[in-house]
Amino acid sequence: MTKTVTVPLHRAAHGRTGDKGNRSNISVIAWHPALWPLLVDQVTAQAVTDRFMARRPSQVRRYLLPRLHAMNFVLDDVLDGGVNDALNLDTHGKSLSYWLLEIPIQVPLDLVAHLAGHSDR
Repeated sequence: MTKTVTVPLHRAAHGRTGDKGNRSNISVIAWHPALWPLLVDQVTAQAVTDRFMARRPSQVRRYLLPRLHAMNFVLDDVLDGGVNDALNLDTHGKSLSYWLLEIPIQVPLDLVAHLAGHSDR
């Protein structure tokens, strides 16, 4: 059994967001290509649906971009109606990537050196 450590996703990847109407998209990009396979295994459409359950997405789709070591999630109906209709402060959904990047992931010890914030110095 491979030993692992639990870290927040932002240690293994960074993110970008965009929105259109009541739809948000969140990209997750691996900091290092060696981390890509574990992101594919752990950052699934179901994991993202679970993370955003309080926002009640009607659908979450994941698109893999392996040559970029990235993935894009499209979340429908998570922005309270969109920029013009929402009463919340973050009507553009820009903070949604930060919320996603806090999910815990398991990283094998042999990949820890590739995590952001790691230092053996």
